[in-house]
Amino acid sequence: MASVFGHSIVGFTLTKVIDNKHTKWLLIAAIFSTILPDFDVVTFRMGIPYSHPLGHRGFTHSMLFAILWALILMFTLGRKSKLIWFSVIFLSTVSHGILDAMTSGGKGVGFLIPFNNNRFFFPFREIKVSPLGVSKFFSEWGLQVIFSEIKYILLPCLLILLFSYTFKKIKWT
Repeated sequence: MASVFGHSIVGFTLTKVIDNKHTKWLLIAAIFSTILPDFDVVTFRMGIPYSHPLGHRGFTHSMLFAILWALILMFTLGRKSKLIWFSVIFLSTVSHGILDAMTSGGKGVGFLIPFNNNRFFFPFREIKVSPLGVSKFFSEWGLQVIFSEIKYILLPCLLILLFSYTFKKIKWT
């Protein structure tokens, strides 16, 4: 998996690009939604194997989960801007699996669970997989993760934010 930091910057970026008002609650919900799929690590302690549809990188990393989660937040928190809430939350949640499918480790992402239990990776797998656990993150391995995320997540997000900001400032005549 990408780290909490790598996932979070994507939620931040999506909120700033899609939502013109930059509401605090949408930003918080988007960042939380980028991290939420990894709550499935508790399944390890429950004896659920990685390859099970409810295992790590399973259902919580699927498109269906992202849709359901976005609908829940859209109807409970979205109020007047339901389409914006749905878009930001769906993209933030699904971005988690997308980033995980670009990492150098794991057994793939269950994008299509429960309809198809296969796990997938993208051909591009340059993001170093983040270690599970805080102590392992603060190591040479964790440093490699941070450098790969700066290169493949943070810099692209900064470029998108810069382009978005510049595009919004241009006065079209």
